Amino acid sequence: MAISMAKRKSKPSKPSKKVETRTCQFWLALLIKSILHRIPIVIFMLMLVLLWSSSSTVISGNIVRVCVSSRKLNNLYCFSAGSHPNFEVPVEPPHFSNNSISTSPDTNSPSIEEIVNVVENIHPSAIIRATVVNETNNADDEVVHANTVVEEYIKIQRSWKSDNNEAACDGRGVYVYDLPTKFNKDLVGQCGDMVPWALDFCKFFNNEALGEPIPELGKGWYYTHQYSLELIFHSRVLKHPCRVFNENEAKLFYVPFYGGLDVMRWHFKNVSNDVKDSLSLELVKWLETRKPWIQNSGKDHVFALGKISWDFRRAVTSWGTRLLELEQMQNPIKLLIERQPWHVNDIGIPHPTYFHPHSDGDIIAWQIRMLRTQRKSLISFAGATRPDQPQNIRSILIHQCFASPDNGNCRFLNCSIGGCDDPMPVMKLFMESEFCLQPPGDSPTRKSIFDSLISGCIPVLFDPFTAYYQYPWHLPEDHGKYSVFIDQEEVRQMKVNVVEKLMNISVKERENTRRYIIYELLPQLVYGDSNSQFDKFQDAFSITMNNLFERANSLD
Repeated sequence: MAISMAKRKSKPSKPSKKVETRTCQFWLALLIKSILHRIPIVIFMLMLVLLWSSSSTVISGNIVRVCVSSRKLNNLYCFSAGSHPNFEVPVEPPHFSNNSISTSPDTNSPSIEEIVNVVENIHPSAIIRATVVNETNNADDEVVHANTVVEEYIKIQRSWKSDNNEAACDGRGVYVYDLPTKFNKDLVGQCGDMVPWALDFCKFFNNEALGEPIPELGKGWYYTHQYSLELIFHSRVLKHPCRVFNENEAKLFYVPFYGGLDVMRWHFKNVSNDVKDSLSLELVKWLETRKPWIQNSGKDHVFALGKISWDFRRAVTSWGTRLLELEQMQNPIKLLIERQPWHVNDIGIPHPTYFHPHSDGDIIAWQIRMLRTQRKSLISFAGATRPDQPQNIRSILIHQCFASPDNGNCRFLNCSIGGCDDPMPVMKLFMESEFCLQPPGDSPTRKSIFDSLISGCIPVLFDPFTAYYQYPWHLPEDHGKYSVFIDQEEVRQMKVNVVEKLMNISVKERENTRRYIIYELLPQLVYGDSNSQFDKFQDAFSITMNNLFERANSLD
């Protein structure tokens, strides 16, 4: 027995299967532990990258304030650190992202040039509201707000306004590029696949994109889609009296690219960013081979784009294209329903409404009707809440509306259940109201502002970026002539009851404002049909073209 044991010990023993299994389990556990140990670090690093990519850093003295916001331009979260941790930096326009402004110890104020450098390189997917102030509580010592830049740009754009009310074409022709159809007509052909839930989205492109007529509202009224500007503008330019067919005779060059439809066709499809940007890049490449583009680097070229500026400034999100971020696209004029306020060549022009008059008589008939309309309600709001946006004031406005002493004073049309898909109830509501509430939605501007104005309903605005910093050619500099402004921060902090404030505006003030809107503003906010002829009035298109010519003349 002993000999037998010795012999077994003298042989080198083989590891058993149990030992091998335990060894493998040990190394596997060690590997998993090593990986799991690093996951929090990786996640933490990714969070830091994400935070930095959608934040702004504002430095004032010893205080550093980082603010993060969503693409929807409303949610804002700020973190402060420094020797004065309780010091409050007001959250106001303007917007910053991925940049910082530091104040000089001598002046405590950045120069306008510094601010311009920041805002011109703004990160469009992470727009936030912030301002830089110094360390003292003295309001007189606050540094220059960056919205000074916005106001300066608006002044520049107003300086391009033409005093010429007629289309005198001497030396100011417009040349329309005959683009390959893939840049416009073929995009319209894909309308049936753009909006999955729309039963017949293509019907909006009938009648040269005016849509089907609405006889109940009268002559010149159509089911016009809010994103139809590109086609409407194109059809009007083609029939403009100053159109020339020789590019050497042109002062202005119009590029009929339907960039908004290019955005829409990919929005509900799972495609790469390269696919989304492909047509924009092809367009720029095509333009760079054209002599007029080369001569002035595109400065005398104009695009009309039917969606908001941010849809063409994609960064870290998956939405939209990078068309307006391309270097080649910085010189041309871009006409948009919502402009990027810190780009002087982005110019806001009115959203298309449902009204497209053919003649002066159509406009006059509608003006008379709006003046005679009985206003049954003091206030109305057509919209929906934004439960995913805690900073949005819509829910507060709706609550104040329902809580008003006389329910007839305030009416609410709920758009979240499809109440606003049909223009009839919306226009009827506005036509019967004295004031129309226009809080920001997913972006600052609203088509509803123009629907309310042409209905003689005085818009109530809560953010200057909704209209005041958007439409320098079509809305007057004196905003009090056509609107009421109530700071949304006061609403948010429950410092003002909007219904009570509007009730205190006298009947005479309302009537004077309404008359100004109907007589002075209304004609220049609507787009006539493609064959329209006006002698007494200028519509939105005519004003835009005259100002484009004026701006082109300034390039000489």
